[in-house]
Amino acid sequence: MLTENVEKALNNQIVAEIYSANLYLSMAGYCESLSLVGCAAWLEKQYQEELGHARKIYDYINERDGRVRLGAIKAPPHEWNSPGAVFEDAYRHEQGISQSIGQIVELARKENDHMTFEVLQWFVKEQVEEEDQSQTISDRFKLAGDNSSAVLLLDQELGRRE
Repeated sequence: MLTENVEKALNNQIVAEIYSANLYLSMAGYCESLSLVGCAAWLEKQYQEELGHARKIYDYINERDGRVRLGAIKAPPHEWNSPGAVFEDAYRHEQGISQSIGQIVELARKENDHMTFEVLQWFVKEQVEEEDQSQTISDRFKLAGDNSSAVLLLDQELGRRE
């Protein structure tokens, strides 16, 4: 059974993951408006992945005889200055999610909740990948700068995401 503190933290993380999904979908819409369909496709896949993260936590709470209690999910931004700014924001956002996961890991450790600690290790590893991907893409957009040919090549590459 989950402690009250861990259950609350996990519920808050579900909200954070759903916000992440909404953020990525909003980013996809922005890129689509610029006809950067590869970027939009990459971001839409990220949207689906974030919903999967929320569901994984949802299922875990239920498996541990907890109660899912969703809070309000704020609206994400819908405008950016450039495609590069989208991925810069994605990187900063993922850093925040990593911090949030880390805080729950520490809470689980403090409350001797070994099962939650173990489940969260998957999320810790996932966040390493999330940060790396978004930082790499952000860095590539910085390298491309105002070169529209380079931006289009990046768009094509991102559209090939499996």
